[in-house]
Amino acid sequence: MKEKDYIDDLIHQNMEELNDNEPMEGHFARFEEKLNKQHKKKRKITLNVVWKVAAAIVFVLLASNQAFIYFSPNNQGMIPSKNTNKAMTLASLSTEYQEVEFYYTSAINTGIEQWEKLNAEGFISEEEQTLMKEELVEFETLYKNLQTDLQTNPNDERVINAMLEYYQAKLSVINIIVDKLEEVQQRKNINFESSVSDI
Repeated sequence: MKEKDYIDDLIHQNMEELNDNEPMEGHFARFEEKLNKQHKKKRKITLNVVWKVAAAIVFVLLASNQAFIYFSPNNQGMIPSKNTNKAMTLASLSTEYQEVEFYYTSAINTGIEQWEKLNAEGFISEEEQTLMKEELVEFETLYKNLQTDLQTNPNDERVINAMLEYYQAKLSVINIIVDKLEEVQQRKNINFESSVSDI
């Protein structure tokens, strides 16, 4: 207990000196700089990463679904007929599917219009434009394959679910990309407004 008493006495004797001392000059600036460095070290999610992840997810989902449909016992050895003139869609199955298909196609078209608007405003690089075009071509190829499967098996729930998953995946990818671009646009607008107000 004597050590504790000694420390207490030492603190009480030097109380004024301890309370009057401020941190060294520039301490707060150095501390703020360290915080900013730690904040900058956080990993930034770029649009390219979002593209790659979204494309990988969509590809895996649709490819596995296509493989499942093709190798299923009900479809084993069947070759889709090529002499059909009209491509089959969900809308041709029932009015409920027609409403669902209309919803997804409308939402997808709205997303693509937002993409084109952001493109016209200069928020999308040429590389990102190329990536989007490639994604849309892949989606179109998958859609044609699904239409062929639907033509061959119009009452197969797996094919219908694959079509619905296709629409959901395409809408999700477009929404993720457009949301990220709009977030970038908002940040640029905020940065521009703050730089104008500083002038």
